[in-house]
Amino acid sequence: MTIDLYAWNTPNCRKISVALEAMELPYRVHTINIGKDEQFAEDFLKISPNNKVPAIVDPDGPGGKPVSVFESGAILIYLGEKTGKFWPKDLRARIPVLEWLMFQMGGFGPMPGQVHHFLGLDNERDRHYGLERYSKETRRLYGVMDKHLAGRQWFADELSIADFAILGWAWRHERHKVDLSEFPQVERWYESMMARPAVQRGIEVSLS
Repeated sequence: MTIDLYAWNTPNCRKISVALEAMELPYRVHTINIGKDEQFAEDFLKISPNNKVPAIVDPDGPGGKPVSVFESGAILIYLGEKTGKFWPKDLRARIPVLEWLMFQMGGFGPMPGQVHHFLGLDNERDRHYGLERYSKETRRLYGVMDKHLAGRQWFADELSIADFAILGWAWRHERHKVDLSEFPQVERWYESMMARPAVQRGIEVSLS
């Protein structure tokens, strides 16, 4: 059955469109225009209590009953559990997937997201402090990833939902003013990810 994806053209939503394509799950997109505050609509609130995209509704949830899931990390784990793809069954193998998923959710997302915010401010005095602080932390996180990826193809032992999560934000590296050539291991990983047909489809699908 077809999963309903409620989304807009944001890094967190791209994580899910890429994962759905990679897991070969049928889905249809319902655009939620956050520029017009559509995320605050009463109907959307029922499936996303925090009024944020993405969210999904799976008509064929556990026990064959419909289920809604909000928060991109939770959605990725749910889809991994549902399909058994990109989500190791072995607990030890699952640990690095969870570690790097939480790394993305707690840092490599909120930090570049703040860069995006401060870049959009017109007042230079307002921009300066925020950009200096969050750009520095964003670059530090790229350095953490670059060091980790030395000698590794993926963030965990195999391609996983952690890679999809991180890709959603690395996809916006130009927007947060990061030149990937300064982080060669991340650049190699990024190019490898973007060369995958399922990833290309997930990135190209219209979410707005």
